[in-house]
Amino acid sequence: MTYNTIFSPAEILLPKADTAADWQKWAVIACDQFTSQMDYWNDCVSLIGGGKSTYDYILPEAYLGTEKEASHGAEIAGNMAAFDPASMNTFCGIVYLERTLPDGSVRHGMVGKMDLEAYSYARDSRSPIRATEATILERIPPRQKIRAAATVELPHILVLISDKPEDGIFASLDSVKETLPVLYDFDLMLGGGHVCGYGVEGEALAALMEKLAAYEAKNAGGVVYAMGDGNHSLASAKAHYEAIKAEIGAEAAKDHPARYALCEITALEDESLVFEPIYRILTDCDAADVSDALDEVTAPGEGEQTVTVCIGGKEEVRHFIAPTHALVVGTLQDFVDGYVKSHAGTVCDYIHGEEDLRTLAKEDGRVGFLFDSLAKANLFGYVDKYGTTPRKTFSMGEARSKRYYLEARRIQK
Repeated sequence: MTYNTIFSPAEILLPKADTAADWQKWAVIACDQFTSQMDYWNDCVSLIGGGKSTYDYILPEAYLGTEKEASHGAEIAGNMAAFDPASMNTFCGIVYLERTLPDGSVRHGMVGKMDLEAYSYARDSRSPIRATEATILERIPPRQKIRAAATVELPHILVLISDKPEDGIFASLDSVKETLPVLYDFDLMLGGGHVCGYGVEGEALAALMEKLAAYEAKNAGGVVYAMGDGNHSLASAKAHYEAIKAEIGAEAAKDHPARYALCEITALEDESLVFEPIYRILTDCDAADVSDALDEVTAPGEGEQTVTVCIGGKEEVRHFIAPTHALVVGTLQDFVDGYVKSHAGTVCDYIHGEEDLRTLAKEDGRVGFLFDSLAKANLFGYVDKYGTTPRKTFSMGEARSKRYYLEARRIQK
C-alpha cells in the first residue's frame, strides 16, 4: 500500500544473523563518533573479527587524513560493488525500536523512509523537514559522491518529531508492541547499550500511518520534522537526489529510490532525549588579551545572555551587553569568530562536558566558555521563527548513545 505521507514504510534490509553475537558484529556506531580515538575503532575491528558488518560499508571519520582512509575506502567501494540484496532479509514496513542507552534510559524510535521532496537544508527554508543547524556546503560534495556510488544506504540519521499526548504516535506503538514480530534484540558492541526492533506491519502499520498523516496535516506550514543527528548525511542525500532529477527529469525521478532517505524518528518529548550544550574554548591565545576583548562586549554578572568565562582555575560570570543573536551561543560564536579572525594562530575548539571544559581551560593559553543549552521544548519554535541554530549549538547525548548502523535500503534502480 502507498501512503501519501512524508515519512512512510520502506523495504528494509537486515542481515541474516543467527546469533546475538552476529548482530553485535553487524551494528557499528555512526562514523562521526570517536573521531580522535583510534583505539575505539581498533577495538571495533577486533570484535568484528572478519564477520559480516556494516563496518564494511562505512568510513570512520577517525580514518580521515590517515593511511586507513585510502585502504578502507577501497574496501568499501569493492564491498558496495559486490553487495547482493539476496544475502539479506527484507522487511516491508516500519521498525519500532527501543534503544536502551548506556545510562539505562530508553529511547523510542521508528525507522522508515523520508521523502526528500519535503526537505531543504537552506537556512530560511519553510519545508516540512527542517535543518536545525547551519549546513556547511563544502561537506556535501564528498558525501554526495559516496552516495552516488553506493548500492545501499545505511543511516545514522536521527530526525525529531513533536509527539504530544494528543498525537499519541509512539504511545500507539508501545500499546501493540507485544503483538509485533521481533526483528532483532541484542546488546550493541563496546558499551552501546541494547536495542530491540519490532516489525510494524498489517493493521498496526495502517493505524500508525493514520496517526502520522493526521500529525503532518495538523503541522502543515510549520516545522513537521526537525533534524537531530546526521544533518549533513540527509543534505547529501538531498543533493544526490537533485542531481538525479537534473539528469533524468523530475517526472522520472519521482519513482527513483534516491528520492527517499532511510532514517530513525524519535520524539522530542522522549525522556531519554537530553540536549547538552557544546562549549567553546579558545586555544593558543593570550588569555589576558581575550579578557580585554571581552570587556568591550560583556559586563560582570547575570544578564539576558550569560556566559561563564574560565581562565586558569578561575571562573567569572559575565553577560553580553548587546546580544547579536537570539541565542547566547550565537552571540558568543560571533565574538569567537571575530577574535579568531583577527588573531592569527588562535583556534576555537568545541567541547562536550563541563568538567572537560574546565580541565582544558586551566592550561596556559586557553579561555573556555560555559553557557546554558537551548531547551529542547523550544527547538521547533526557534527553528520556525529564526531558521537554523548556530553551528554546534547542542548535542543529543554522549558518543555511545548515538545511532548505530543497522538497517539498510537500496538506493539504486
